[in-house]
Amino acid sequence: MAKDKDKDEKDPRTRLLEILEEFDTAMLVTRSPEGRLHCRPMDIAEITETGELWFCSSLSSGKVAEITADPQVGVAIQGKTKYLSLSGRARVSTDRQRIARLWKEDWKLWFPDGPNDPTLCLVAIDPSEGEWWDNSGTRGLKFAFEAVKAYVKGEAMPDVKDANARVQL
Repeated sequence: MAKDKDKDEKDPRTRLLEILEEFDTAMLVTRSPEGRLHCRPMDIAEITETGELWFCSSLSSGKVAEITADPQVGVAIQGKTKYLSLSGRARVSTDRQRIARLWKEDWKLWFPDGPNDPTLCLVAIDPSEGEWWDNSGTRGLKFAFEAVKAYVKGEAMPDVKDANARVQL
């Protein structure tokens, strides 16, 4: 119980970064040349202390072309009781040292030549804003209590304090 209390007392930015660290997959949203939003699942290769996300990709992928044309992106992450959304700018990197450091053997399915595959690149997301929702632990109990109370009274569900925050990064 004390662990949840500590989480409640942290500032919203710190809490956002903690929630982000709990995930290994995210949905990356880019914009196509026609203006359509394009969303796809991505394995998170790295999360820095500032919340910068790194993914692996191919230089010939549609997402790289979309990022080159319009670097504004969104990232969405969802769990059973925690949700996170980021918006920011993406950039493509071919930094071979970073690629070698982040290399995961699973990537060999797409890049059979390993970390030296010339088509392998990284996509970095520099978030400018994030928002999180956390209904876990004591927050989840409070949410459930407020939901039942609203239902019984026939009222709309009120906002649950400390269960959501928007953060400038």
